[in-house]
Amino acid sequence: MDTARKPIASSELATLWIAYQKKTMMVQVTKHFLAKSQDPGAIKLLQDFHEEEKRCVDDIKQILEQGSVAIPIGFTENDVNHDVGPLFDDIYHISYLRMMAKIATGLHALHMTMTYRKDILELYKNFTVFAEETYIKTSQYLLEKGVLPKSPAVTPPKQVEFAKEKDYRAGFKPMGQRRSLNTIEVAYLYQGIEANITGMKLMTGFSQVAQEREVKDYFIRGKNISKDIINTFSKMLLDSDIVVPATSGGRITDSTMSPFSDKLMMYNTSILTSFGLGSNALGTSFSLRKDLPLKMAKVAKNVYDFATDGGDLMIKYGWAEEPPQMEDRTALAEGEKT
Repeated sequence: MDTARKPIASSELATLWIAYQKKTMMVQVTKHFLAKSQDPGAIKLLQDFHEEEKRCVDDIKQILEQGSVAIPIGFTENDVNHDVGPLFDDIYHISYLRMMAKIATGLHALHMTMTYRKDILELYKNFTVFAEETYIKTSQYLLEKGVLPKSPAVTPPKQVEFAKEKDYRAGFKPMGQRRSLNTIEVAYLYQGIEANITGMKLMTGFSQVAQEREVKDYFIRGKNISKDIINTFSKMLLDSDIVVPATSGGRITDSTMSPFSDKLMMYNTSILTSFGLGSNALGTSFSLRKDLPLKMAKVAKNVYDFATDGGDLMIKYGWAEEPPQMEDRTALAEGEKT
């Protein structure tokens, strides 16, 4: 059977739907960023990304149409206002793009593991490569601009060591002195700080321009959660005498006119919270100090509650597009339409 004629499995339809939502959003966001950018390097990165992301959307649409699947609405020109001034500067545009490429790299790799059809597997393979290339290019741009500090330096170990006391897990040495963090723990803490610096800037900008009062308050809450995470994780590093490098993370303008719909900004925020929950869970699983997962669990609860309330807000205002549903067999048996 021709690959295009093979039925789409439920997991494949789910991942294609998610990818379509995210990518149509990114097409609209980067189109606006592109129109407001001034730095030639930033313009080139945004232009290349925008054009390739549009092709990705077309590829998804083609597979859905071949499978006689209704095309999602996603995000359109109606979600962007190009007549207003920029909300962020060029440095933040690329910082944002780097963060979203980081999310896409993991997301598409996960989606590949939920796929069976060869053409869809190839699609996610290409998506992953594209996301990785975008991450590399945006990282190099920010490094060359001197606005992307690397994670803390460490003295290379000269020999291999094994944990000998159970206090290693508790975070204390035999004399009651707290064990310094290992590089795995530092890596995940720093990742959390870096992501939340970018996220805090985004929430600050969104809070300036959101139209609905409830949505504006929601973004302010998100900004404060990001601040708390940055402070909590930074203190963990400082307790081990590790100084957290500062970064500008780009600049927010004084604009109060929204370039994006509240719907788009809420959806973008939901992507970040999902990424934050996943990263936090991964960091917790790799930590060998029992005190760190406890602190991360508190952070995770705050983020989870924030994400849940965001979903409720999107439903309240009619912004939550439903993913494809499985058949309701009970309703069908009773002669009802699903």
